[in-house]
Amino acid sequence: MSNAELNKLKQKYVANGAASPATAFADHAENAEVWDADGNRFIDFAGGIGVLNIGHRHPKVVAAVKAQLDKVMHTCQTVMPYEGYVRVAERLSHLVPVRGHAKVMLANSGAEALENAVKIARAATGRSNVICFDGGYHGRTFFTMAMNGKVAPYQTDFGPMPGTVFRAPYPVDYHGVSEDEAIRGLMMTLKTDAGPANTAAIVLEPVLGEGGFYPAPASFLEKIRIICDELGILMIIDEVQSGFGRTGKMFAIEHSGVEPDIMTMAKSMADGMPISAVVGTDKIMDASGPNSLGGTYTGSPTACAAALAVMDVFEEENILERSQALGEKLAKRFHQWQARYDAVDNVRHMGAMAAFELVSDKHAKTPNAELAGALCKKAREEGLILLSCGMHGNTIRFLMPITIEDDVLNEGLDIIESCLEALTD
Repeated sequence: MSNAELNKLKQKYVANGAASPATAFADHAENAEVWDADGNRFIDFAGGIGVLNIGHRHPKVVAAVKAQLDKVMHTCQTVMPYEGYVRVAERLSHLVPVRGHAKVMLANSGAEALENAVKIARAATGRSNVICFDGGYHGRTFFTMAMNGKVAPYQTDFGPMPGTVFRAPYPVDYHGVSEDEAIRGLMMTLKTDAGPANTAAIVLEPVLGEGGFYPAPASFLEKIRIICDELGILMIIDEVQSGFGRTGKMFAIEHSGVEPDIMTMAKSMADGMPISAVVGTDKIMDASGPNSLGGTYTGSPTACAAALAVMDVFEEENILERSQALGEKLAKRFHQWQARYDAVDNVRHMGAMAAFELVSDKHAKTPNAELAGALCKKAREEGLILLSCGMHGNTIRFLMPITIEDDVLNEGLDIIESCLEALTD
């Protein structure tokens, strides 16, 4: 079917809240390129929102999934377990830098992982409160909506959010929130709203994802660890978007040396297959009773096969080194744009988790969300899939596959440059 025919079906049958505004429908893809239903080619700088760190249809992942399809597709692991689930758990327990011996539960999505992380923290502590941070994004289920540090569009139409979720400032110097101010804000939240005796966990992203690709300073993460230890609160690190090599290490928290109690991950864990994980210290993970965690499809055989193949690819193809090199290439080009264009500011990267701001006044650091939207729209018209994000909607983020070929990368960056030229002339 053509794009036009598919759009007619979308308008008729897909709920408005779930329908994509894009009018081109993906037909097939390879590494960092996608072709639509009409045969048009796109360079993919979005990666399914950070899901495709090793590219569309990595051959080793495709082969692993096909092999699994010839064996078993589903039993529900709580009814009859299978090797893939326990092998994924074994490998993650050795990869994830939580304190002590790690245990694992698998789920289907990042939101499910966060929901279960909170359940586990409540069971382990006997407490109910959760503290999150401004700009954080944790999912679209009801409790994770309450955890998100931004109202629109996640909470807008859905009435009152669950209680016992409280907020603290996230340190972003560029937008006027210092590390000291963020810590003072957290301590005030603990004093005025979420008493330590009733607080199960502090949940944060080591690099804000939807909130704007701002990395938390290592010293801030160290202070959170100390506060949690002093008050008996669990530290939960959300690596759903920053994990699996995006920042040049397997997980962004590794840049700080801090060991959390629980970590969540999803997205690039299985190169497009739906799977997520909660990994934590064994005593914490074992705090809830039998059959208290799980779900019908959690850790499906095909998704586990894909996740195991992804971990093999990381070992065999130097993905972490490639992420660091990609980040350097992006940073070099971003700095050129910052020097050349009055609208480009605050370029930054941690490995290949890279971004810059679009502003209307560099001195005042005035966000220009309108220009960010125009840039993404024009880039799409020129054959490049590009995403914005951030509390102010003015951050351009880069989530292309780490495995992107140099010529495709440069072609995409050239498109951005030509669009900036046209829009800021």
